[in-house]
Amino acid sequence: MNHWILKTEPTVFSVADLERAPRRTSMWDGVRNYQARNMLRDDFRRADRALLHYSGCDTPGIAALVRVTRGGYADPTAFRRASPHYDATSTRANPRWYAVDVQLERALARIITLAELKQHANGALKGLILLNRGNRLSVMPMSEAHFAFILALE
Repeated sequence: MNHWILKTEPTVFSVADLERAPRRTSMWDGVRNYQARNMLRDDFRRADRALLHYSGCDTPGIAALVRVTRGGYADPTAFRRASPHYDATSTRANPRWYAVDVQLERALARIITLAELKQHANGALKGLILLNRGNRLSVMPMSEAHFAFILALE
């Protein structure tokens, strides 16, 4: 099993969105970065677990625990002309972008803030990609030890 951090803005994709979704499951789509795309396509597997991280908001931090219910598949939003994620160069025969399905396991009792995570950057969370300066990836792998430590902060 792999462990991941999925970064999103809460106004785009949130815990509330997952709570309202059928079976609390939704497509994680719209990723338009090749490094993140490669992870979605090649490394995400059913039953992987991820932490949903809010960014671009007043209190960035870890908000929920999700489970991957479907590994990488062609992102259908790339084929829809009306979608903001449309890509005319992506075809069904040769998709450029990928998505995964995630299911909400639970919202955390509180948001574990980015500021709190940074307090452990030289200790238990050393090497966590999320804490690297300039990191803009929306999909990041993490070790099982980092995953467990962050959940223990809750």
